[in-house]
Amino acid sequence: MKIDFSSVKKAAEGYKADMTKFLRDMIAIPSESCQEEKVVKRIAEEMKKLGYDKVEIDGLGNVIGWMGTGDKIIAIDSHIDTVGIGNLANWEKDPYTGYETDEVIYGRGGSDQEGGMASATYGAKIMKDLGLIPEGFKIMIVGTVQEEDCDGMCWQYIYNKSKIVPEFVISTEPTDGGIYRGHRGRMEIRVDVKGVSCHGSAPERGDNAIYKMADILQDVRALNENDAKEGTAIKGLVKMLDPKFNPEHYEDARFLGRGTCTTSQIFYTSPSRCAVADSCSISIDRRMTAGETHLSCLKEIEDLPAVKKYAKDVTVSMYWYDSPSWTGEVYKTECFFPTWINQESAAHVQALVDAHHALFGKERLSPKDEVAKSKRVGRPLTDKWTFSTNGVSIQGRYGIPCVGFGPGAESQAHAPNEITWKQDLVNCAALYAAVPALYKPENKVAVTQFRQELTGNVIK
Repeated sequence: MKIDFSSVKKAAEGYKADMTKFLRDMIAIPSESCQEEKVVKRIAEEMKKLGYDKVEIDGLGNVIGWMGTGDKIIAIDSHIDTVGIGNLANWEKDPYTGYETDEVIYGRGGSDQEGGMASATYGAKIMKDLGLIPEGFKIMIVGTVQEEDCDGMCWQYIYNKSKIVPEFVISTEPTDGGIYRGHRGRMEIRVDVKGVSCHGSAPERGDNAIYKMADILQDVRALNENDAKEGTAIKGLVKMLDPKFNPEHYEDARFLGRGTCTTSQIFYTSPSRCAVADSCSISIDRRMTAGETHLSCLKEIEDLPAVKKYAKDVTVSMYWYDSPSWTGEVYKTECFFPTWINQESAAHVQALVDAHHALFGKERLSPKDEVAKSKRVGRPLTDKWTFSTNGVSIQGRYGIPCVGFGPGAESQAHAPNEITWKQDLVNCAALYAAVPALYKPENKVAVTQFRQELTGNVIK
């Protein structure tokens, strides 16, 4: 199929105002995880207006628009839930009405990640208008729910319940102008410590769980911050970049970056403010690089000196997620989100690279503002995310080829005064439109470079 790339770019530029309005409409609808109903309906309305062949909302509440009639599916995924706004005093403008300039759109969800939804929705429209959907294929544009709560659970539902298995998936998570072929995984770990309460006037009669946890907290911090030199009692997670500790996967780990851990929450129980605490618990956000498993991550916590010291009173476990979606559907799953990397030479990755080269050249495109430009210039076009995405299920759990290219910047995600760039919306819509016709399924070999071992838990 011959592509007129100048026509693709012109079409995308022509929809700039429409994409801007659509994105601002989505931003204006608060849509935190499990509360996406109104933004889902707004997206369905836009898809119908643009002449999608079919628009549906599945049982979990994901909105799906279809273009084309073939049997093979190329999917473009955008999660349309957002995090909250945090302390409103940190925002310069209302995060749900915000403002726009000639260059940017302001508000919660602009970069993370409703901007991707706007570009994808119009990218498929351009495909249809210019006849760029290959014979035998159809295009699936999906706005997924609950990603901020539980990355990839939406795609577990799509895969297991709806039985949809695409040829490959483009994630529209923000990529700072790059094409991303993988990222670290993550898991959510809980540590529970038991104590014995007593009256606060005589604390020696009890066993203070908070004091025990204080020791454990210092060890968790050391696990993240320490080096891995001989003699270091708690060797830091940086060790996985060293072939001595990670002989099979240290090169992949160096590509992705080292694993990290941080204490994200703390809880306690006590009969009163005049009593010794009888339990204390923490949540640990654990980012996993290549070569780490869920068992190795749990064992690292179990082996911390303070955890061993209080072993009979300590339980280390992995969280599970079972919050109902906006439709009321519950899809229970583990809070384990596997690490993945695709081969740079994989057919679906190369389709994006070829589209970028033909449309924009071999360098990342940068917004005009100097701060954003400084974070893009000089970086490789093909790279990886720092955070995790729905790719943890798409590629990490199920091995469906996944690749990322999306408007906005990772640095804007979850931050106050979030913005995205209008030109990013245009560039992404153009690239999405060009990719299907450049995909070469005959080259679909050696897709996966690394996929993390799964837990073995049965999740249906």
